[in-house]
This record gives sequence, structure tokens and C-alpha cells, in this order.
Amino acid sequence: MSAALGCKCPRCGRGALFKGFLTVADRCSVCGLDLSEVDSGDGPAVFLIFILGFTVVPLTLWLGFAFDLPDWAPVAIGATLLVVLTALLIRPAKAYVVALQYRHRRTG
Repeated sequence: MSAALGCKCPRCGRGALFKGFLTVADRCSVCGLDLSEVDSGDGPAVFLIFILGFTVVPLTLWLGFAFDLPDWAPVAIGATLLVVLTALLIRPAKAYVVALQYRHRRTG
């Protein structure tokens, strides 16, 4: 599972898992693991919605009530946080789902 955090092949932990930003490579360049049947579906997005939703939304509400900010400021801060954190975490989340599929021998 530690290979998932580095977006590496779930079998060898060395080959690149992605060939684009979110496109899974067809095959590991190091060990030759066939990744063409891997389908993470909406799993990574669902993980991030739950994790970020339960952390960023309360933070945004707290900012709105704790400080004398204009009404739009906490929303802008929360939306910016959500976009940035999603962009940073979507690849490791997808790699984690792919690693779970490999670990439990589920493909396609």
C-alpha cells in the first residue's frame, strides 16, 4: 500500500502507475504487470468527497463565525482549499484504489 502513496506499481513498487495526470499506464515498465484492466471508477472521488468534505466544510464554517469576514471570504477560502487539495490528492487516491484492486485480485 505504500507504493500507492508514491503512485508506483502495486506489485513491484518501482514502475510508474500513471502515464498522464490520471491515466493509468497499460503496463508497468519495470515488472510488466498488466494494468489495462484496472478500473478505479468513482472510488477515488468518493474518498476525497468524504475526507475533504468533513474537514474543509467545518473549517469554512468556523472561519465564517470566528472572524469578522465578508460573507464571500470563507466560501472563497473553502472553495480554493477544496480545489487545491483535490488536485493534490486525486492521484494518490486513485493509486490507492488500484493497489486495493491488485491486492484483492479484482480487475475490470
